[in-house]
Amino acid sequence: MTDPDGSSGATRRSAIEVELKRLEESAMYSGQMQFELTKQWRSVNLWLGVPASVLAALSGAAALVSTAGRVPAGILALVASGCGVVLTTINAAHRMNQAAAAGNAYLEIQTAARQAREIDLPYLSIEEARQALAELTARRDEQNKTAEPPNTRAYKRAQRNIDSGGQSYAADATTTTAGR
Repeated sequence: MTDPDGSSGATRRSAIEVELKRLEESAMYSGQMQFELTKQWRSVNLWLGVPASVLAALSGAAALVSTAGRVPAGILALVASGCGVVLTTINAAHRMNQAAAAGNAYLEIQTAARQAREIDLPYLSIEEARQALAELTARRDEQNKTAEPPNTRAYKRAQRNIDSGGQSYAADATTTTAGR
């Protein structure tokens, strides 16, 4: 069977398979970077939120203990307020949740691309395979529009996690070994 452009269906199927692999890899890296951003924002939230709460409690206690404690209480209250202002301004909790949701969305795309490539592709017509690829590409592109761009640290940590086998499944090792 020949496609309108003169290429064989096997050639197009192979090209679709390669593109599904690219999509899967792209989603894997994007997801890992978003999870690294989640960790970073969680740390920021804790490093600013906990001291702000403790300092606010200490300033209240210092103010209640004696009138001599008014100056230290005021200083503690100002520092606690400053931590709170920074925390509110950068909105670390929201960014943490947003990055986690984006990471999970990328994992969904990664899984769908792998399943489309390994399970469905051999049984789909070229048109159906092309449609599946287009839908997954659209999902990835839509997710890219809403995900926070990763910083260099998130990129490097994601790369290290993937390189150390953080995206490996025991089933893949068994399948590879059994297939030899």
